[in-house]
Amino acid sequence: MTTDPINLTRLPSGLTVVTERMERVETVSFGAYVSTGTRDETAEENGVSHFLEHMAFKGTTSRSALQIAEEIENVGGHINAYTAREQTAFYVKLLKENLDLGVDIIGDILTHSTFDPTEVERERGVILQEIGQANDTPDDVVFDHFQAAAFPNQPMGRPTLGTEALIEHMPRETLMRYMTSHYTTSNMVVAAAGNLYHEDVVKRVQQHFADLPTTAQIPTPSASYAGSEFRQEKDLDQAHVVLGFPSVGFNDPDYYAALLLSMLLGGGMSSRLFQEIREKRGLVYSVYSFNAPFADGGLFGIYAGTGEKQCAELVPVTLEELRKVQLAVGPEELARARAQLKASLLMSLESTGSRCEQIARQLQLFGRIIPVAETVQRVEAVTQADICRVAARIFRQQPTLAALGPISHVPSLSSISEKLVA
Repeated sequence: MTTDPINLTRLPSGLTVVTERMERVETVSFGAYVSTGTRDETAEENGVSHFLEHMAFKGTTSRSALQIAEEIENVGGHINAYTAREQTAFYVKLLKENLDLGVDIIGDILTHSTFDPTEVERERGVILQEIGQANDTPDDVVFDHFQAAAFPNQPMGRPTLGTEALIEHMPRETLMRYMTSHYTTSNMVVAAAGNLYHEDVVKRVQQHFADLPTTAQIPTPSASYAGSEFRQEKDLDQAHVVLGFPSVGFNDPDYYAALLLSMLLGGGMSSRLFQEIREKRGLVYSVYSFNAPFADGGLFGIYAGTGEKQCAELVPVTLEELRKVQLAVGPEELARARAQLKASLLMSLESTGSRCEQIARQLQLFGRIIPVAETVQRVEAVTQADICRVAARIFRQQPTLAALGPISHVPSLSSISEKLVA
């Protein structure tokens, strides 16, 4: 059998199978990663990807929902799924001797789900409760408003969960039609990592994924950043503020510089924003930055939760930090950000689940598996000048603002824009 760590096979059906052997572990992770998510949905079917995720474990032609759960848990395994803006994933983690069961169940739910009407209605109610819970969590829902303000009236700006009105009336046929058209061999990567042999995985995938549709991949709609403002006065103890900008995608040469910029600016307790805004001034309980890349672009943002009166000072101080990072970055803080990013990347390689997801995602984004040494080299190659340059590239663009709660002291988007270019 092949003993190379990473192996790739493209089946005649068009399905891609990639594995990584990790012989010192006793487990395997297996998953199917579909290149479809919120940004692939029409306005009328917003939320269908997430609905499908929920329905995955609700019964097939040969297994009930209870049987799916029992078969996995009888061997001590774990099964789950998630929906993102560009991907939907279904995965399982098991002891190495139970790999065939995992491949069988994931293949079964992706090719033979029945969408029993009773289960559809039951899960519809669960999703409506999930939406209600999200709406009652201001530090979560403010990000949906931020995304919608950045990409208004287009798929990239719509909520992953969908809306209550759409979910309430989404017919079973919409779920089945979307799955048939998007869950195809050309739009999916099957991956496994752990104590396994590639040939075994390929053989099992050929058996259990044989009934996947082989139709051509549907093009993903483009996203056009607009940059606008969402403000909602609400009776809350805290104001929740997200300020963001268009950023770089996975394939952009500045991708690693943007990651390091986020780490340095607001990625931990030693970061500039945390030290200046929380530690020195006591303006917030929580403040951090994030860089959210997409296939063809991204968003860079800063989140803060603060009191009503503190907003008046919070935003100007934040803008000053965005200005200063464009002018100078110290060697010690860049070294610290590098160490944090490398540790995060390398520690994830110790998990079969993380590695399984990573090799699948790299194939979908880059068409190849990126060696760890290459990733580390790219992180090491980022200079202080690169950080300043990328900060100027990002922060001198039209911003997006989302503010929720007691926000009377949050400046307007126009005044923030004026200060950024001054």
